[in-house]
Amino acid sequence: MTKTSPGEFIRQVRTEASKVVWPTRQETVTTAIFVGIMVVILSLFFLGVDSAFGAIVGWLLTLA
Repeated sequence: MTKTSPGEFIRQVRTEASKVVWPTRQETVTTAIFVGIMVVILSLFFLGVDSAFGAIVGWLLTLA
């Protein structure tokens, strides 16, 4: 395997970095809002599931 010189490495990094397509401000805002909404929905879902399991376990412990 041939070794790459530091200068060649920097050129390769710049070439690859120039290929990156950055999202627009609107895409970033839209994605952030979507993520926030999904976090709220999923946190409420898991709160409900956890509460249900907690109630079931509490009820089962009263039977013992």
